[in-house]
Amino acid sequence: MFQIKLNIKPNIKPYIKNVIHIALFILIPAITFYTMESYEHNAFWDVYLTAQMLNILMFELIALFFFFLFGSARVALSVEIGIAMVYGLVNHYVMAFRSTPFVPWDIFSIETAASVVGNYDLTPTKEVIFATVVLVILFVAVQFLDVKFPYKLPIRLIPVLCVSFCLGGFTGMLQNDAWQSKWGLYPYLFTPAYMTKVNGMAVTFAMDLEYIFVEKPAGYNPEEVEEILKEYESTDVSMGGTNPEELPNIIVIMNEAFSDLAVLGDFTSSEDYMPFIHFLQEGYEDTITGMLDVSVVGGNTANSEFEFLTGHSMDFFPVGSIPYQQYIKGEIPNLTSHLLEMGYETHGMHPYGASGWNRDKVYPWFGFEHTYFIKDFRYRSYIRDYVSDKSAFNQIIYTYENMESDKPLFLFEVTMQNHGSYSDLHDNFTPYITVDGVRNNALQQYLSLVKETDIEFQRLIEYFETVEENTIVVFFGDHQPNDYVANQILRLSGKHTSKLTPEEALLRYKVPYVIWANYDIAEGSNKDMDINFLAANVLMYAGMETTPYHNFLLEYQAVLDADDGTEKYHKKIEEYQKLHQKLQYYFMYDYQED
Repeated sequence: MFQIKLNIKPNIKPYIKNVIHIALFILIPAITFYTMESYEHNAFWDVYLTAQMLNILMFELIALFFFFLFGSARVALSVEIGIAMVYGLVNHYVMAFRSTPFVPWDIFSIETAASVVGNYDLTPTKEVIFATVVLVILFVAVQFLDVKFPYKLPIRLIPVLCVSFCLGGFTGMLQNDAWQSKWGLYPYLFTPAYMTKVNGMAVTFAMDLEYIFVEKPAGYNPEEVEEILKEYESTDVSMGGTNPEELPNIIVIMNEAFSDLAVLGDFTSSEDYMPFIHFLQEGYEDTITGMLDVSVVGGNTANSEFEFLTGHSMDFFPVGSIPYQQYIKGEIPNLTSHLLEMGYETHGMHPYGASGWNRDKVYPWFGFEHTYFIKDFRYRSYIRDYVSDKSAFNQIIYTYENMESDKPLFLFEVTMQNHGSYSDLHDNFTPYITVDGVRNNALQQYLSLVKETDIEFQRLIEYFETVEENTIVVFFGDHQPNDYVANQILRLSGKHTSKLTPEEALLRYKVPYVIWANYDIAEGSNKDMDINFLAANVLMYAGMETTPYHNFLLEYQAVLDADDGTEKYHKKIEEYQKLHQKLQYYFMYDYQED
């Protein structure tokens, strides 16, 4: 029998070892990419092939950057694996909580997220456990790598800068429309979850970096915008409004996660989960009802708040951005500042932490003279871990009854009772509404919470029916609950949030609203609109003074409502969209009060 012996001289072995270590240094970043993606899905199947290559290239460049920075492959890969683990975990839980992926501007929301994360179920899934274990094994394995760059830091800075330049150029190409098309990347920001799924987390994050700052609209000129606003100063918007003898009190409630999931499909519940709202929707006197189209689902409450108060649209900001935290650095015109100028006493309240979504800074900038946060609420009662809507509405009544001035009241409240998560059990609240064909505690809890809100809203309306002063109460939800709850309804119709058509996906952004008055205003049902039109409509139906911007929004809304499907209509809408974007940019960045 012949034997073949591999005769390797001792001095050759170190070279083989080096080759193996270098090969591992190249291979491990690719493994790290696929493992990070596995927190959410299988990248081999879901991420476009070219996108997989681009993600791997980015991981290789990042590894090189840290290698030259620290001079050690062991340290470089340890840092990269650590970052991948943290990013994968954060993205997983952000997806679980609000159904959208982690984006660059979420960094500004860390404080707000930290304040509520304890109320969510953080139990790891099998995918989370698998990905974390693999990354830990990789982390341990790289401790045995022995590849070093044998130069001191001043010399290492040269390749560090070179790699930084390559990373910057690569990121720039990822943000270029032509390159995105050439590489077959999915570029549409309005579907961020799908964009991340097919492009990969790292590539999508790099693409999103382009949108941290808001660009000027094409052809924008502040002087031209000011001239356009003058044209809307005298626009007649009195349709349906009745000029009151005195300015009415205006009370606005943006109710956390309040929605009617029946818009997603038919289902049968053990009892009506919002009987009073449904009653008002049938055509109650001095009441306007309909559905609002909002820009968020499952979270990012502050964006609905921002759109209502300012009239601005999130369409003109990067998807996932939070204007309260990113773009508002001082006073800007909004409903509150307008009413303050009209002589109103303005109050903003929220039964949670003052710093959430930067409200403690934004509210004074918006013109709220008085602000109330959780410590300011009297006689707080709780449902689950949040201040109940009963307490929140009692604070409204207390504030109204204890006003020291004779001014009319504008009060804006954002509630907390219905905030997620809905999976945990609580000693102080037992869900009592069930749905036929669904065994899910989260859905039962959510619908039961909605019912509690409906009860307290009816009580609040009954109170203001008895007061003599003219009063308007506006009530609306900020967004629907996350996918985990919504999917229970969709499955009854054979659907799932991950497989909805564009038309079906839009239903996830609809919430009910009510405009009610204890004096004579117009009445109407099914008055659907975008949320950024709502404040202008409140003023219109109240017969009150509107700003030129409100007048523009009302005209724009009327054009939208006149949809006849013609090419002429679509061209007109495009013109209004461009004008709206210019007006919004002006009020956000260039407006100066006379």
